Amino acid sequence: MPPPTVPDRPESPETEPAEPAAAARPADGRESRRSRPAGEPPAGPRRVPRPRAGGAARRGRAPLAVAAAVAAGWAALVGYLPVAVVLGVARFAEGGGEVVGAARLGLAGWLLGHGVPLQTDAGAFGLPPLALAMLAAWRLNRAGVHVSRAVRVRERPSTGRALAVAVAVGIGYGVIGGLAALLLGGAGPTADPVRAVLTLAGFGTLAAFFGAARASGVLAAVARRTPLVLRDGLRTGVVATMLLLGAGAGVAGLAVATGGGEAGDMIGAYRTGVLGQAGITLVSLGYAPNAAVWAASYLLGPGFAIGTDTVVRTSEVSIGALPAVPLLAGLPQGPLGGVGGVVLAVPVLAGMAAGWLLARRRMRSAAERNVAPPGWAALLGAAAVGGPVAGVVLGVAALLSGGPLGGGRLAEVGPAHWQVAAGATVVVLVGTLIGAAATRALARG
Repeated sequence: MPPPTVPDRPESPETEPAEPAAAARPADGRESRRSRPAGEPPAGPRRVPRPRAGGAARRGRAPLAVAAAVAAGWAALVGYLPVAVVLGVARFAEGGGEVVGAARLGLAGWLLGHGVPLQTDAGAFGLPPLALAMLAAWRLNRAGVHVSRAVRVRERPSTGRALAVAVAVGIGYGVIGGLAALLLGGAGPTADPVRAVLTLAGFGTLAAFFGAARASGVLAAVARRTPLVLRDGLRTGVVATMLLLGAGAGVAGLAVATGGGEAGDMIGAYRTGVLGQAGITLVSLGYAPNAAVWAASYLLGPGFAIGTDTVVRTSEVSIGALPAVPLLAGLPQGPLGGVGGVVLAVPVLAGMAAGWLLARRRMRSAAERNVAPPGWAALLGAAAVGGPVAGVVLGVAALLSGGPLGGGRLAEVGPAHWQVAAGATVVVLVGTLIGAAATRALARG
């Protein structure tokens, strides 16, 4: 008897027979191009090749030496050009129209702005224009930022790598300073090449380190690890310093404006024409930060000197014959008396304002975080730190703002930095404590 036959199941018109897996996909797991309709993306994830170690990352990273050399050269050029233009205009107005001589004079002024003393026929000239020094410090700070980005310090931030960037920039800047001193030659103002290399290398390293530390995140990491009392004290001291220097700048500007007629006579006595007088005015503006520091030391009490055995302070003024410099036209003619003695309260008021800002900032931060206001110990501790910080900063500023104006009696010009540091420490300390304590007590009441 024949076996029964099983009838075939009719296929549904809506379905198609499934293809075997082996026919749909090759054995190696990759979809065949012939079995995929045109325009349909391949099934499954695509395999993305991994970059080789050090490939693209290294191609985008500049060598440290090259980046530092370029950044240092650009910073030097930006600092040199304004000096060369200003001094060149003054030289051409005097009738010494020589491009090479103007360029050499610009190099001498550029080195002087970094604190490198110049040797002249009248003796050593070492009074640096702080405006030029501030410009150079800013450009070197930016150089540290740019080099840090070029070598990608932020990928592996560390103090050592930021310091390496700063040292590389400083070495390049020092080499440029040494070349500038050599180009001065032996005629006219000269500078010691070794002194120029060491001074500009240290200047460049210090200024570039702040930029490199900020760009790499090292500065922010150090700030987060610093105790809050110390961090607030540093900020308070810097704020008090800025307020004191601002008050000094205002006093110096008022003094020069009061003696504007005498200053105009001094400028006109040079007989160099409009361009020459403009150049002299710009040179005087280069020393405006020096005048602000001197005026701040005058307000603090120690005062400053314009030559040996001279003193300019609120209680005594003893000066002799002065050079015809417009910036010196506003010097006081005698000690302060009567209403003028009110200016002696300006440093204390600056300290009180810094203490008030400290207390307000701490209380506002506590209110935003919905926590208790700062305690007396933490608040007064931060205010107490502000005094020594302001003393150190103002003492350094006083040290940098002075220098010789030649030989003889003008060999000592500027404030006594240690007296300024001591006076600022005491005055700002008292002011910040009073301001912080009064603000905290009034807010609590």
